[in-house]
Amino acid sequence: MVNDTDLRHLRRCVELAEQALAAGDEPFGSILVAEDGTVLLEDHNHVASGDRTRHPELAIARWAARALTPRERAAATVYTSGEHCPMCAAAHGWVGLGRIVYASSAEQLSGWLAEWGVPAPPVRPLPIREVVPDAVVDGPVPELAARIRELHRRSLGV
Repeated sequence: MVNDTDLRHLRRCVELAEQALAAGDEPFGSILVAEDGTVLLEDHNHVASGDRTRHPELAIARWAARALTPRERAAATVYTSGEHCPMCAAAHGWVGLGRIVYASSAEQLSGWLAEWGVPAPPVRPLPIREVVPDAVVDGPVPELAARIRELHRRSLGV
């Protein structure tokens, strides 16, 4: 169940996605929040650099593996504008991060791409739980979907 605190963090993720788009990148943004509510890390996509693995969720997992204890990782929450891709979901699972809350789903993004006639990405989008079966996941959040859809539409120039 998504609450007001979750919505505040998800809105920040959408702002980060907007920053990514303004910087010429794909519109994805994510944050890591500690159990006590402290925002530990914020990031957005950096794939325009040519490294297609520079997703914010992967950066969060790598940072958490270095900076947090296993207990701190398990108690933390990752908020993200879009549901993790399989690469990021696997990193999340391997590192042992806690709950994931996403604003828009992989299924929604796939539908938007199909609607716009955009070719599918090289890696098939999967729900997080297909990659990490025991993940605690909440999303999508309908009230943010239109804003995220518009960011993706603008990023693709459709």
